[in-house]
Amino acid sequence: MPRATEHEAKLGASAKQVAEHASALARLEVELATLEVKRKIASLGRGVAFAAAAVLLLLYALGFGLAAAAAGIATELPVWGALLIVTGVLVILIALFGALAAVSIKRGAPPVPDQAIREAKLTSETLRHDGRQ
Repeated sequence: MPRATEHEAKLGASAKQVAEHASALARLEVELATLEVKRKIASLGRGVAFAAAAVLLLLYALGFGLAAAAAGIATELPVWGALLIVTGVLVILIALFGALAAVSIKRGAPPVPDQAIREAKLTSETLRHDGRQ
């Protein structure tokens, strides 16, 4: 009898240790998921900011383009030529901010913690197979 109770005590301690490890693992996976979602949301935020900058510069480019057309009709070439150069620079900036926005949005979308989900699935499979392959 003492051997059985000693074995049960060891088994109980082992079960408690497994439960504690599982709890710690679950907390770490939640923390990983939180960090991953925060990173993706930050990337989406940057993408939205770049897109907003591109839209703002697009409005300025339209204004400069119209001013260049008006100056071209009303004056000689050097004035509207300068305005067209400014418009060209603005268009280049719009393209740059638009490309940055697209890259940032693509990185952040969808804001799902892929790495944490993969880790949780691997952990679940490992526990289901009792640590055997």
